[in-house]
Amino acid sequence: MGLFGFGKKKSKKEAEPAVEPVDEDKVAAEAANAAAKAESAETVLAEPSSEYQGRGEERGPWDVNDEDVPDYDDYLDLGAYYLPFLQGIQLRIKANRATQQVLGSTITFGSSSLEIEAFAAPKTLGLWDDVRGDLLEANKASSEVDGVFGTELKLPVNVKGGKTVNTRIVGVDGPRWMLRGIFSGKAAIDPDSPETEALNKFFAGIVVERGEEPLAPRDLIPMHPPVAPVERKAAAEAGEQNGKEHFKDIPDNKPKGPLSQDQQTEVKTTLSRGPMFSEVR
Repeated sequence: MGLFGFGKKKSKKEAEPAVEPVDEDKVAAEAANAAAKAESAETVLAEPSSEYQGRGEERGPWDVNDEDVPDYDDYLDLGAYYLPFLQGIQLRIKANRATQQVLGSTITFGSSSLEIEAFAAPKTLGLWDDVRGDLLEANKASSEVDGVFGTELKLPVNVKGGKTVNTRIVGVDGPRWMLRGIFSGKAAIDPDSPETEALNKFFAGIVVERGEEPLAPRDLIPMHPPVAPVERKAAAEAGEQNGKEHFKDIPDNKPKGPLSQDQQTEVKTTLSRGPMFSEVR
């Protein structure tokens, strides 16, 4: 599948009703655990794909400070990033069960899913090459492939019942951040599936907000519970700084340590804040 066009500012679409919660599935969590186990592995690097020219100007994922960043006023705000809208998706929030710290999100679309996490990165170097090398070293069944986001990983994951599920792991470097996506289902194995195309565009449409907080490389960028556009606008109209001042009383959301396995606990969250999703065409 060739590169798709994105990066132009989208007109606001008619909103759809809020989504229903999904049944918990272990695939994305298992893949994230595999990434966590790779922390101490020796790095093995590969040449990046010649097809992907990197993010920015014409392609996402985006940074809030990019000159051509799409209008994300109507995106769902999770703190570390803003999620675009896709008709028919279901959203699950991943959090630490003990502390309720938000750690990431998982999008389900048809028979496919996409787990999304944002990490701090060095100022001058990207992070994805190192993370990819660690995963290759720690998981002998993994392999590199050229994809729409450059060099991606194919990683088989063993799940309950003795089944093996194929996952596709994507990493995109931005200014002092790396956005990681773990695709499963058709989006991991069939590049020509409409689900693959839809979730690729969804991932490419994400807008990352790194913030100015000092973070070590590979630390998760702090997140907060989902804030719908109407809530953000109401906060901004009330004079709250950047529309996020109402989070000042929430306990520290910074995860304690980079990619640690004890943070891979998923809790289901029902979003009932009103319309959130519209179709990506």
